[in-house]
Amino acid sequence: MSEFTTIGLIVRRNSDRALYSLKRLIRFLQSRGRAFVLEQETAEHFPDKDLINDATHTVSLEELGSHCDLVIVVGGDGSMLSGARALVDSGVPLLGVNRGRLGFLTDITPEDIEEKVGEVLAGEYVEEQRFLLDMSVYHRGQLVSAGDALNDVVLHPGEFIRMLEFELYVDGHFVTSQRSDGMIVSTPTGSTAYALSGGGPILHPRLDAIGLVPMNPHTLSSRPMVVPGDSEIKILVGEHNNTNPQVTCDGQMHFMAHPGDEVLIRKKPKLLKLIHPVNHNFYERCRSKLGWGGHLLD
Repeated sequence: MSEFTTIGLIVRRNSDRALYSLKRLIRFLQSRGRAFVLEQETAEHFPDKDLINDATHTVSLEELGSHCDLVIVVGGDGSMLSGARALVDSGVPLLGVNRGRLGFLTDITPEDIEEKVGEVLAGEYVEEQRFLLDMSVYHRGQLVSAGDALNDVVLHPGEFIRMLEFELYVDGHFVTSQRSDGMIVSTPTGSTAYALSGGGPILHPRLDAIGLVPMNPHTLSSRPMVVPGDSEIKILVGEHNNTNPQVTCDGQMHFMAHPGDEVLIRKKPKLLKLIHPVNHNFYERCRSKLGWGGHLLD
């Protein structure tokens, strides 16, 4: 038997397909006699009240990690990202059932729910650790906003299509000044997301590294960089920008910045635990999700 005795459940809202998979998952857990806890908004949007009763425990997303020893997210990568940010400090591991589109973070297909979740509950799984990024915005030396990201922190113009001027520093060392649409600061997890579409390199999840990917730079000499994972990244927003740029974490949390502000980004000390089926293979995921070629035919 595994150490997972109480399972937390999160579902992608406004998705009939995700709710159908959640029903299957609940029936399976009930058949195995496993206790489960529903995230509060998941319970509110769950249509089949006959499957759950008044005794079913529901808690907020932020409290979920203290009531269970495994959280299963039914949805897409976006659902996993929000769950990861909310639950990383609790130390509870996350497992994903894919009801989104690409599904780099959600391993289990809907058809395999009973088989793969059963294997995990039987102790047959692979555990992996990923790091998040801490982001802070300072205005005249005062902290004005903060957030964290599993995929990336992005400085961008917001709703205006205008170039930004900023300076980039790594560990206190000046790297470059730039005029571009912004900068993507990416974890290895996020290297297959927005950073990839911006021309950044794919980083293996086990790498302790951070990717710096300029967005449409105004010079051909500007190229993506990879720096050590323990680096402190500082982006100094230029004083002469005629717009207030935004800083976005995982494309889900948005913060306003102003000319002269400093954006500091560093690795979050607490690591996220991800659970994968035993046959999980990063290169196979890249091959299937990105449409890479298979073996050559004889």
